[in-house]
Amino acid sequence: MKTVLHFTLRRLLLCLSTLAIALGISACSHSPAKTTKADTTPVKVIAYYMGDGSDLARYNFNQLTHIIYSFLHLNGNQLSFDSDKDKQALARLVALKKDYPQLKVMLSLGGWGGCETCSDVFNSAENRTAFAQSTLAIIEEYQADGIDLDWEYPTVPGFPGHAYAAYDRDNFSALVKALRTAFGSRYELSFAAGGFDAYLEQAVDWAAIMPLLDNVNIMSYDIVNGATPHTGHHSALYSTPQQKDSTDNAVQFLLRQGVAPEKIVIGAAFYARVWKDVAPINNGLYQPGTHIDGYGYAEFPTAFSPAEGYEYHWDEAAQAPSYYSARHKTFATFDDPRSMAAKVDYLRKHQLGGIMFWQLPHDTDNKGLLDAIHRRLHMPQNDAH
Repeated sequence: MKTVLHFTLRRLLLCLSTLAIALGISACSHSPAKTTKADTTPVKVIAYYMGDGSDLARYNFNQLTHIIYSFLHLNGNQLSFDSDKDKQALARLVALKKDYPQLKVMLSLGGWGGCETCSDVFNSAENRTAFAQSTLAIIEEYQADGIDLDWEYPTVPGFPGHAYAAYDRDNFSALVKALRTAFGSRYELSFAAGGFDAYLEQAVDWAAIMPLLDNVNIMSYDIVNGATPHTGHHSALYSTPQQKDSTDNAVQFLLRQGVAPEKIVIGAAFYARVWKDVAPINNGLYQPGTHIDGYGYAEFPTAFSPAEGYEYHWDEAAQAPSYYSARHKTFATFDDPRSMAAKVDYLRKHQLGGIMFWQLPHDTDNKGLLDAIHRRLHMPQNDAH
């Protein structure tokens, strides 16, 4: 009797399992890329990478879940490499998957100044379909894992002189749909979103696109930038009375729109933005100044040396650091290990999908910002506070 019942139970479980699998495949035919339970457990740690692939021995890819090769661009209505060197760089990244099977290698379209024709090209269903097919062809040829759209920006002003229009909003939704239709559930699809209110409120239709996307990478950096005639925290975690734009401001907006928290990836900066001619008031914070070239994190010890009068400051409200030199009247805003820890704690608190950063080559070879993210993520949560 026990044998008969055991056999019957096994048959029943097998039938239920088969039915569940069949339903799952049907439901996911135009959904974000399939993941297993094991795949969804880790927090995503996503690096943008703009190198040529010759420096890959520097990095610990065990600390990453994704690397996004930046950038490919439009050639007519086709996704295209700029050079053979770019093709070689992507091939080198994909080759890493042999040693790091957890690593997903993504393509990226655009970047700042890299989407000049996007508004015009994507204002056509035929062009959107052609772009999706060309993207799929490159992904399959190079055995990559998906694409990240970095159109800066649909609907709202972006790079000076680049076209934008009200119809970009619906066209961006249609572009996402065309890509998901082409990909099915085989490949990942994400996009880089501006972290400032005008973008969040106007640029895209969150309700239409997020069910089709694996995640949104919030560029919660550069929110104070070269177009800003005053200083501030360019990668602030929290808003302050003087500065509304922040990581938390963007995340809370998306949560109010009904975006699933596990699809939200917050941004971090592996570089500093710098202003000169800044008065020695409030340690240079929220003061008029002239934006100048910044520095990668690896350059900080030389660029912001105490010998040159630079002093470190921590803003408890914004959870963000800065440097100021009264001697040079120069202010710098950036992320560092302390702010990285705060961002990791924040994403864990809100059960977000992960953290991404621009860009990997800016990091130090030892005890860098990626190390800081990794350490905090693997610290027991009770010890993180």
